Amino acid sequence: MSFQNVYIPYGGYWCTPFVKWQGNFASLHPIAFAADVTRRALAERKIEPTTFGALHLGMTVIAKGSFYGAPWLAGLIGAEGISGPTINQACATSARVIGGAAFEVETGNGAAILCVTADRTSNGPHVVYPNPLGAGGKPESEDWVWDNFNCDPFARNAMIETAENVAREEEITTAEQHEVALMRYAQYQAALKDDAAFHKRYMLTPVEVNPSGRKAIASVKDDEGVFPSTAEGLAKLKPVVPNGTVTFGAQTYPADGNAGMIVTTKERADELGKDSTVSIQIASFAQSRVKKGFMPAANVPAAKRALELAGITIGGVKAIKTHNPFAVNDIFFSREMGVKTEAMNNYGSSLVWGHPQGPTGMRLIMELIEELVLLGGGYGLFTGCAAGDSAAAVVVKVADGR
Repeated sequence: MSFQNVYIPYGGYWCTPFVKWQGNFASLHPIAFAADVTRRALAERKIEPTTFGALHLGMTVIAKGSFYGAPWLAGLIGAEGISGPTINQACATSARVIGGAAFEVETGNGAAILCVTADRTSNGPHVVYPNPLGAGGKPESEDWVWDNFNCDPFARNAMIETAENVAREEEITTAEQHEVALMRYAQYQAALKDDAAFHKRYMLTPVEVNPSGRKAIASVKDDEGVFPSTAEGLAKLKPVVPNGTVTFGAQTYPADGNAGMIVTTKERADELGKDSTVSIQIASFAQSRVKKGFMPAANVPAAKRALELAGITIGGVKAIKTHNPFAVNDIFFSREMGVKTEAMNNYGSSLVWGHPQGPTGMRLIMELIEELVLLGGGYGLFTGCAAGDSAAAVVVKVADGR
């Protein structure tokens, strides 16, 4: 899909820090937590919850009461008169939420749509499914997070095996993966300079953790759980899969957090943004799917299609962000697209700060926007793979008239 009149208000987006699973956000209900964060973000931007014509929620890990999804969240933030879809598309959820909202705006809805993405991978649900035909009526069970990371029911492989398949076919070595992992960690350090000035451009901080409603048990000021990478430390790691190439140092980890973004028309974006001279257009959205068991390769066709729909080539892109659960993703993308690995993911990526699935892509798009603002404007590309050997991509165009 390509878009002509779909915009994001400058500053009309926010994100919590991401916290490694079983950390300080582990006790927080994802929808209730997202509601708290959204109310705060809107209040800080002096935007009333009643401003919005719809709410699109992205969430991939079920939680108690999440059957009510977007309508429940809308009610919690004080927007009881609106509703919208609840979307689960694994790590492509953010892009799909943004793409769906953009489609509504483009086709004449005209409303300001609130997009919220949230996930808690910590303490993931353990689901029991009735099976009257089981021996003695014994039910089937599933660990929602862990079991789905470890088995695609269609391709019959674990997530890490998709990275190994691409690495084997493309002859990507462990040493190459560690080189990229070390580079991504160094890029993340730039976001922490000057008291994390880059993160403060979009991140709500600090976040007080108060699950009981009586007393805060922690104050989260920035990402927690980021593992310091060194060449010496990475060299000591062995591949996770026997005879494989991917180590724990060259892949991401589950995390908790949430994010929000406003999608609307140019006119409403100017009204709701903090500076109308900065224009952020959503130019296109695209999806792709590749052969079974080759998930990291899906980023490339999604990116190519999004660029085609936006009417540009990769040479016209000023900044690139990828959801890279494996370093293999970026090496393959670099080779196929003719882009140097160091020319993307400035200021960090999900390889370093983890991925709560739902909000991961939304945070990456926020960072993409802020990087483009720092560069004085231009086109930016986000692309990220997802379960089912699929991927999604979004092209944004930033014009800075200041």
